[in-house]
Amino acid sequence: MTGVCGCCGALRPRYKRLVDNIFPEDPEDGLVKTNMEKLTFYALSAPEKLDRIGSYLSEKLIRDVSRHRYGYVCIAMEALDQLLMACHCQSINLFVESFLKMVAKLLESEKPDLQILGTNSFVKFANIEEDTPSYHRSYDFFVSRFSEMCHSSHDDLDIRTKIRMSGIKGLQGVVRKTVNDELQANIWDPQHMDKIVPSLLYNLQHTEEAESRSPSPLQTTEKEKENPAELSERCLRELLGRAAYGNIKNAIKPVMIHLDNHSLWEPKTFAVRCFKIIMYSIQPQYSHLVIQQLLGHLDANSKSAASVRAGIVEVLSEAAVIAASGSVGPTVLEVFNTLLRQLRLSIDYALTGSYDCAIIGGTKIIKEHEERMFQEAVIKTTGSFASTLPTYQRSEVMLFIMSKVPLPSLHHPLDTGRAGENRNRLTQIMLLKSLLQVSTGFQCSNMLTALPSSFLDRLLSATLMEDAEIRLFVLQILISFIDRHGNKHKFQTISTISDISILKLKVDKCSRQDTVFMKKHSQQLYRHMYLSCKEESNNRAHYEALYSLLALTSIELANEEVVVDLIRLVLAMQEVALVNEDNLPLYNRCALYALGAAYLNLISQLTTVPAFCQHIHEVIEMRQKEAPYLLPEGVFAEKPRLSRNLDRLGPEILFRQSKISEVLGGSGYNSDKLSTPYVPQLTDEDRLSKRKSIGETISLQVEVESRNSPEKEERAPAEEITYETLKKAIVDSVAVEEQERERRRQVVEKFQKAPFEEIAAHCGARATLLQSKLNQIFEITIRPPPSPSGTITAAYGQPQSHSIPVYEMKFPDLCVY
Repeated sequence: MTGVCGCCGALRPRYKRLVDNIFPEDPEDGLVKTNMEKLTFYALSAPEKLDRIGSYLSEKLIRDVSRHRYGYVCIAMEALDQLLMACHCQSINLFVESFLKMVAKLLESEKPDLQILGTNSFVKFANIEEDTPSYHRSYDFFVSRFSEMCHSSHDDLDIRTKIRMSGIKGLQGVVRKTVNDELQANIWDPQHMDKIVPSLLYNLQHTEEAESRSPSPLQTTEKEKENPAELSERCLRELLGRAAYGNIKNAIKPVMIHLDNHSLWEPKTFAVRCFKIIMYSIQPQYSHLVIQQLLGHLDANSKSAASVRAGIVEVLSEAAVIAASGSVGPTVLEVFNTLLRQLRLSIDYALTGSYDCAIIGGTKIIKEHEERMFQEAVIKTTGSFASTLPTYQRSEVMLFIMSKVPLPSLHHPLDTGRAGENRNRLTQIMLLKSLLQVSTGFQCSNMLTALPSSFLDRLLSATLMEDAEIRLFVLQILISFIDRHGNKHKFQTISTISDISILKLKVDKCSRQDTVFMKKHSQQLYRHMYLSCKEESNNRAHYEALYSLLALTSIELANEEVVVDLIRLVLAMQEVALVNEDNLPLYNRCALYALGAAYLNLISQLTTVPAFCQHIHEVIEMRQKEAPYLLPEGVFAEKPRLSRNLDRLGPEILFRQSKISEVLGGSGYNSDKLSTPYVPQLTDEDRLSKRKSIGETISLQVEVESRNSPEKEERAPAEEITYETLKKAIVDSVAVEEQERERRRQVVEKFQKAPFEEIAAHCGARATLLQSKLNQIFEITIRPPPSPSGTITAAYGQPQSHSIPVYEMKFPDLCVY
């Protein structure tokens, strides 16, 4: 029997004998290296036998696994690894199938050591670059199994950590093997990404580090102790770094779903960390795709809790800062439109106390303070986005935001009722806050193009509103626009500094573009500053903002003409406090005196006219002695020093317009203009902003008088102005404007839609009528006046009229073009 067995053994194929010889009698001795070298040489010499070698090894490994002979299992896997590393022939594909079958067998085992052994072999295989492609190989099982290992819940902590790390390494191997091979299964399909990405995030969130590390790969060190969190982060970076344009969405969507399922938006720390990793890992030109995914997710969660929405918005803010290399994509305004829409929804939620009254089973409880936090987060994010944009896009964003602010006008009626007024006010405040965030740090060389009339008109009209908070936001926005050299913080407090050189102001010569801008908009700007200083609800912050605005205008946009206008404006403010026609409170009057003193002290040192500086200094010194309550140091203190004797102020403590025009006129300034008191031009904005100013009442009364009093007759007494009179005047004017607008619309529509023959006939009839009227005028004009005798007799006794040359004729004004 022994001889027969030996004879049969000798008849076995050579590849089987070579495979059997690599296994020692005792598995503790390990792989027989000399025999392994023989097997490797045989496989290289006869590559057609490689698939049979793999099949035979696979059979032995499966048998050893079932018999729990784990030592021989390790030897078989080591032999397979060496054969894989050595052989790269065209027949490798069939051998790989056997290899993957053995790896799958090990991964299916319940023994952690076998799972780790199979994973290590698969990782070695993943690092091999195959010479020939495979058309039928599938990795679905490995993706599922490695993802399951990433979520291991083994009782032993060390074993659990090893299994999870093996799962992460296996996923990393699958990605490396398939991501760049178009012939392999598409690893970017949602069915794979929905397993890979959550598995990595699950291990990433269970980090044991006390301090948060920077997500930048440049700041990591190789000596750091490896753990599942760091390994999963490295794998996630590698995965995202390989993502192409069309794969970003499939890679990002599982991240947001994972954060939703595990309620990780609310602490927002982990969510911010995840998206920092994403933004640093993907290619920079794809950053806007991540932004769009986040915006879409924000819309999808518009009825979620405010804390969840605030977390998404915070992530948006951080992502926008990282994507600062360019714009946030081709649809910049869509980004801001989404944010502003969420802002308005939040305001509605806070006012109504419900996300949706139609929700079955009741409504969710809304916490107002959480909605307020969400609104602040949206405003902050708006500023973060805007800071990444170039100047021209930033200007467009500001125009877009301003167009959304509900302001009283003939074309944009406001919501009525108490709830409507609250909604309007909150919307105005939030949008102006957003605009302030966007305007912070705004730099432009040409303000005329950056801030067109349509924008300034709407912005300045908000300075006439009754709400003090809204007016303050508008003043701060104007300050941000004008301050282009970082001088804003130097005027935050109002004071009369004896030497402004300590401020170290950055002053440049006014450019031609700025001069053109001031010629076009200066009077409008002065008017709104003048009217805003007369508000009873002004407080210290308003006067400080007015002072900053005046000072920055003098530094950034001033030439001689602007300086003259600003001085006249400040003197008019002093006159407002002195005359007090508006019945301002005591503090407001003292604040206007102090504001004028601080500004004139500043402008006198900027103009460097000695006589002007001397006059300002003398008045300030006199106030320090006799009326410290008229200086900013006394008024804008924590405990203001006020006096009730403002109606008996001596001329020595007032800035005199005649004196200032005299001293500045001697230095080349326009003394005639300086000596003329500033009077603002009243427009329809006062009526549209629901204000009832004295100037408006007077203008209406004068208009009524001028309409009712015919020429060369005794003037009738002025009609008494009442509330009904004002209301009727407003309604009538609105009706007339509506009729005129409708008439113009009909004319335009007729010329656009009517047939050409009808238009030609209409124009011909009008031309004929005009010609007949002109002929009548010419006959009247050419006909000479009658002489005493009635006619002039010529030499021949024939009656003849005077012939007047055309160039001597006196035509009526209507006939002269």
